[in-house]
Amino acid sequence: MSVKSKLEAIIYAAETPITLDQIIQLVRDSLLAEGAFDDADVRTRVRAALDELVASYGTADHGIEIRQVAGGYRMSTKPDQHDVICAFAKSLKPPIRLSLPALETLAVIAYKQPVTVPEISEIRGVDSSGVIATLLERKLITTAGRKAVVGRPILYKTTKEFLLRFGLKDVSELPSMEEFEKLVAESFQSDLMPVEGQERRGGAETDQSEPSQLETSTST
Repeated sequence: MSVKSKLEAIIYAAETPITLDQIIQLVRDSLLAEGAFDDADVRTRVRAALDELVASYGTADHGIEIRQVAGGYRMSTKPDQHDVICAFAKSLKPPIRLSLPALETLAVIAYKQPVTVPEISEIRGVDSSGVIATLLERKLITTAGRKAVVGRPILYKTTKEFLLRFGLKDVSELPSMEEFEKLVAESFQSDLMPVEGQERRGGAETDQSEPSQLETSTST
C-alpha cells in the first residue's frame, strides 16, 4: 500500500481534522520498515505524499478536496458544490442557525478577540451579555482569561468548533468586515424586525427565541 493511499484512508476516516504530527505517528513504523532512514526522512516522505494527495483532489474531476482546517487536514466538499450539498443537508436534518444578535456578537468576538462583554456591547450599541450564554453553549466561543483592568472582566475568544463550523483554517481566513456585513444584510433582508423574545430596550439582550435564518456552513 502506498504512503499516499494510507494518508487518504486516515484523513477520510478521521472525525475531526488530523494534524501532520498525528499522521506521521500513524505511518512512522511502516515507513521505517519500508526503508525510511530516520524520523526526518519519514516526515519528508509524508509531507511529499500529502502534497501530492492534496493536488490530486484539487482537480476538477473531484467534488471533494483535502484542506487545512483548524490546524489539521480534513476532507471537505468543494465550494462549487455548495448548492447541492446544502440541499442534501437540509433534506437530512434542520440546519444549524444563529439569531441576528448572536451572529453580530460572534462577529465582534471573531474580529476583535480577545474581547470583553462591555467592549462587545459598546461596539454593538446594546448590552450583549444575554447572548454570550448561547454562544458558549454552542461551543462557538470560550473564555480567554481576564483583562488586566479595574473589575478584571472576562475575555472571550472563538473556539476550534467555530473554525470547524465555518470551515476556516484559522481566523486569518475570515472575510473582510465589508464582506461579512454584506452577508448579514443578504441573509436578513426579509427578516429585519427583532425576533420576539429578544429584548433590546434597556437591560441585557436575551436570546431565548427560535433562531433566525442564517445558517453556518458545514463540511462533509
